[in-house]
Amino acid sequence: MSAIVVGGGIGGLATALSLARNGRPVRLLERAEEFAEIGAGLQFGPNASRALDALGVLDDILPLAVRPERAELRDALTGRLITTLDLGPAFDERYGYPYLVLHRHDLLETLVEHCRRHPSITLETRRSVTDVQLRPDGAGLTCADGTSYEASALIGADGLHSTLRRHVHDDEPVCSGYAAYRGTVPRELAGQSASSNDVVLWIGPGIHLMQYPVRRGELYNQVAVFRSRNFAQGRTGPGEWGGPEELDAAFATACPPVRDAVSRIGRSRHWAMFDRAPAPTWINGPLVLTGDAAHPMLQYLGQGACQALEDAVELGYRFGLHSGPDGVDLGRAYREFEAARLPRTARCQTSARPWGELWHTDDPLVLALRERVLGRRAPDDYRELDWLYAPAAAGSAAPALTVAGPAPAVTR
Repeated sequence: MSAIVVGGGIGGLATALSLARNGRPVRLLERAEEFAEIGAGLQFGPNASRALDALGVLDDILPLAVRPERAELRDALTGRLITTLDLGPAFDERYGYPYLVLHRHDLLETLVEHCRRHPSITLETRRSVTDVQLRPDGAGLTCADGTSYEASALIGADGLHSTLRRHVHDDEPVCSGYAAYRGTVPRELAGQSASSNDVVLWIGPGIHLMQYPVRRGELYNQVAVFRSRNFAQGRTGPGEWGGPEELDAAFATACPPVRDAVSRIGRSRHWAMFDRAPAPTWINGPLVLTGDAAHPMLQYLGQGACQALEDAVELGYRFGLHSGPDGVDLGRAYREFEAARLPRTARCQTSARPWGELWHTDDPLVLALRERVLGRRAPDDYRELDWLYAPAAAGSAAPALTVAGPAPAVTR
């Protein structure tokens, strides 16, 4: 059986590696001239660290990442500490794997290198898929340069604006009306807020700022997000909303450390925040969607790339489980993959939306309740995180995703 993965981001590369590690030859097609990630930082919960371990790349990532000791939630207007989350030994012991923060490029580069070294993986760039024909026995693909391919299995890992998704669903991404400015600065230029390895999240009405170190602590990653008044007023065209002037206005009433941090973020580019509603299926014959092509979500749980990695592990496992002398029972592999993954990713999608609303609320009653509830929780109270970070129940997912640990012994 021949398998083609369309999309050379983190999810696509991880999927190709997982399929190959489970005995399948695979070809990956990437539209760009080289493999590259847009953006800077990534937060990886222990569920993603567990998936990286299953893919055989965790040991290469740990020296490049930072293991924060805690996460802080602060009021962006007053600077007051709302609550903390202990990410130290108690956290590692509970979930078996560490919480990591890292640079997107470091992960992408590591995945590319593992894929290039694997004899069953072929990587091709400058392959923009323009036409797909789905048949009962496989799929045909045509690229913009005229190159054509045949595949028994087709995996769409081509992101939020997936061209393959239209072969499964006729829908469009939903814009939240929020814009994000992202960037890194050398640690020594990041100001007082960069003095620790903590993950710091500042939240306020219509705004938030996320900060943490990456690349062994040499760089400091910052993401400033705000609700656009222009977008809310109907000015939704290209260049009509999300510009630097709106960024500055949104954070004008923030406390000095937040305003200082936002002033250090580059203004050359911003990103609109999109998601989609959970889909009823990701499958159409020989085609299956994964990652953001299947279940794009808002960033408030920090799970976009994490869930794509879990997808990769699960899909590779199902291919290996249902392989035989005559190839893969593709229908069964796809159905079991979807049954294992769709409910979990749908929960992430639907949980991220209200969590973002809680961060950005200006409702006095909700603010009072938020301060009261979060202010009383203990730093090592992990109960609300178990559904996301704990290993899957035995038999409900790929065995590698049900493993509790132990956590790799690495100096923080």
